[in-house]
Amino acid sequence: MAPKTIIEKIWDNHLVFEEPGKASIIYIDLHLIHEVTSAQAFEGLRLNRRKVRRPDLTLATMDHNIPTTDRGLPIKDPMSKTAMETLEKNCQDFGIECFNMHHPLNGIVHIIGPGLGLTQPGKTIVCGDSHTSTHGAFGALAFGIGTSEVEHVLATQCLQQFKPKTMEVRATGRLPNGLTAKDVILALIDKLGTDGATGHAIEYTGEVIRSFSMEERMTVCNMSIEAGARAGLISPDEKTYEFVKGRSRAPKGAELEKAVQRWKTLPTDPGAKYDKTFVLDVSEILPQVTWGTSPGMGCNIEGRTPNLKKISDPNLRHTYEKALEYMGLEPNQPMNGLKIDRVFIGSCTNGRPDDLRQAARVVKGYKVAKNVRAMVVPGSQEIKRLGEKEGLDKIFTGAGFEWRESGCSMCLGMNEDILAPGERCASTSNRNFEGRQGKGGRTHLVSPAMAAAAAIKGCFTDIRKWEYK
Repeated sequence: MAPKTIIEKIWDNHLVFEEPGKASIIYIDLHLIHEVTSAQAFEGLRLNRRKVRRPDLTLATMDHNIPTTDRGLPIKDPMSKTAMETLEKNCQDFGIECFNMHHPLNGIVHIIGPGLGLTQPGKTIVCGDSHTSTHGAFGALAFGIGTSEVEHVLATQCLQQFKPKTMEVRATGRLPNGLTAKDVILALIDKLGTDGATGHAIEYTGEVIRSFSMEERMTVCNMSIEAGARAGLISPDEKTYEFVKGRSRAPKGAELEKAVQRWKTLPTDPGAKYDKTFVLDVSEILPQVTWGTSPGMGCNIEGRTPNLKKISDPNLRHTYEKALEYMGLEPNQPMNGLKIDRVFIGSCTNGRPDDLRQAARVVKGYKVAKNVRAMVVPGSQEIKRLGEKEGLDKIFTGAGFEWRESGCSMCLGMNEDILAPGERCASTSNRNFEGRQGKGGRTHLVSPAMAAAAAIKGCFTDIRKWEYK
């Protein structure tokens, strides 16, 4: 039998039907839903008098619209209120478990799956959300789907998909001190481009990936979509099994032992061929910060915005010119020392315990700069409680940060956590599109450590030179 990649193994294990030249039908192990992309899907079921095929393999949470301030107060925004009420009713009508905003297990959809132990190696996982690739950190094939596909999975527990091409991103070298998984994925997107992995599922390999914690691996897989990939994943290992073990929805006892033996067959076989390979030398990476309106418009803290005079391609020059204008930046402007107004630490990219700990180490003993408003939004209520148990909330609030309830928050500005026009934000989220964090808002993507340092200094600064207290 020819050697296979983990991507091919998972695909073949879930293949229900295939026909040359057409999309295949694959079985879905876990379907995650939230309040934004599911309403029309449920309405479609009602119109066609269909039931949810496997409500036991479906889990709902509220995350995009929920407030991160006092949840005892009425929801001001009528659209947000309707979205949440609709999800709750749909879940009641179709027998689906739902974590509403008052539920102790509520949180961002891509954070609660791993937290509960539902995210496991070898699974196919879908959600009506781009960053479903986060779950690939566990050796799962996970990808975002559209609302019509959400309805299809609800009705059949299957999905029509074209088999993705395979791509290896091999990380070589040693990551310099002070740098993080967020810097690695931002540097990759900068080098690969936002379409460099289009049509492919990426497997991340190499010693630096193996050295990453599960939380760091989730950060890398989370932003695979920003490189154009259909999905991103990492073959499971002992770290993966240990993370899953003991979680409330994970297999227990003999079932766990059987599962681990099965999971050990998943990693890519020696000699397996990828359709494409990209090598990233992480030893060359410096702390990253985006300057433009796409995750691919980035540089390092010692870098500058593009010198338009040196760009020969007129279309690219026009694109960069527009981005600089929107961001209120000049060509060839240094990133180090660029003043900011806001800081957002959170999101499904960087709202996990280690992200908050990383930021708290930077913040400890300092105060937020006078003209900066900074907030920390844990990825789930469980992570919020853990942060408070460890005293992270006291470190942040003592420095002048706001410590919030969990949710997607300012990552995409679908609740009241938004930027005012022209405000510049250091954000640990995954996208810096025009208006994503608020109309006219200017977003720079950075690691939690870089965001925390920017909050204290009032401007972007090189985290490698930080004086920890």
